[in-house]
Amino acid sequence: MWEHFKHDVGTEELAHLEIVGSLVAQLSKGAPPKEWNEMGSWEYYADNGASVFPQNSQGSPFNAASIAVTGDPLTNLYEDLAAEQKARAVYDNILRLSDDPDVNEVIKFLRQREIVHFQRFGEALDKMQSNLQHKKVYGTGIKKPDCGCN
Repeated sequence: MWEHFKHDVGTEELAHLEIVGSLVAQLSKGAPPKEWNEMGSWEYYADNGASVFPQNSQGSPFNAASIAVTGDPLTNLYEDLAAEQKARAVYDNILRLSDDPDVNEVIKFLRQREIVHFQRFGEALDKMQSNLQHKKVYGTGIKKPDCGCN
């Protein structure tokens, strides 16, 4: 069940990239190169034209380094929770900047999905923590080290 949930959320997060990319492409459709230059986005235009290229607002492209995993389920869940909160905060900031009602509706939808994901990861964390008294670490089959630590 947990793996099914993680795959569902992962797939949905990739869809979020597609939604945001499509939104940016629609907003910039037909913008001449001069406009890109005036917006200070000439580097983006020079490399990508008006195509969708997933990157953050500072220009760092999305890559596997953006995904932190440790092999430890608890640590990974805390990372997932933090990622959802960071995404929600970015959407909050976008809503403060945007005065376009159509853009805002899309961003509000994405923001709500981050909240739902945060709640689901929180539920998974609660479930995992309730199973910590067992000899196996939940979901991995790895024996806990016999170090007297929790």
